[in-house]
Amino acid sequence: MHILLIEDDLDLGAALQTALRLEGHSSVWLRRAGDAPLKLDPAEQDAVLLDLGLPDGSGLELLRRWRSQGQVLPVVVMTARAALDDKLASFDDGADDYVVKPFEIPELLARLRAVLRRGAQQADDRWCFGALVLEPRLHRASLDGVPLALSPREYQLLLELARERGGVLPKTVLAQRLAPLGEALNFAALEVHLSNLRRKIGPERIGTVRGVGYCLQAGSGPA
Repeated sequence: MHILLIEDDLDLGAALQTALRLEGHSSVWLRRAGDAPLKLDPAEQDAVLLDLGLPDGSGLELLRRWRSQGQVLPVVVMTARAALDDKLASFDDGADDYVVKPFEIPELLARLRAVLRRGAQQADDRWCFGALVLEPRLHRASLDGVPLALSPREYQLLLELARERGGVLPKTVLAQRLAPLGEALNFAALEVHLSNLRRKIGPERIGTVRGVGYCLQAGSGPA
């Protein structure tokens, strides 16, 4: 998954990027409010780690702007402000979680996993779709209890489809999510990876909505 990190502290930002990479996430690190995107794009980000005290503005203003646009991506606030009023203001303005500095990075990552699970409407770290089970933290998938030998790209593709819980994921969005730090994957390569994934998990599990995109078939939805 791809995380947008907005944090002005050099040491903390570098440490968080390293920790995210070890968790299997890609990330972009920004240090100024003025560099933050005007809008959040679900095709480009899966969640935001947001510092409130930025050198050129308030992280809370960014959060308010995104929520006023109807953006629903998970946002975890990171701040030294421990007062109850600050916490309540952040939650009222749309924060999904609030972590007070200094914090332990493993705790922050656990909170990030929790908001990502809620966003995918999953109760725990095992995502069950009938006989198909994904364990995002372990980068592991199994079918009928047998581990699947998926390439990193195939696993990423399956994970993105699973996050939609049976909804249709447009081809253009899927192609961008598979390459969050560069140009979107070309459609020919995407079709190859889809074909390989279908062969490994069963062609009936991935449906095609012609002219729109792909989905995990309703018959393989969460148990």
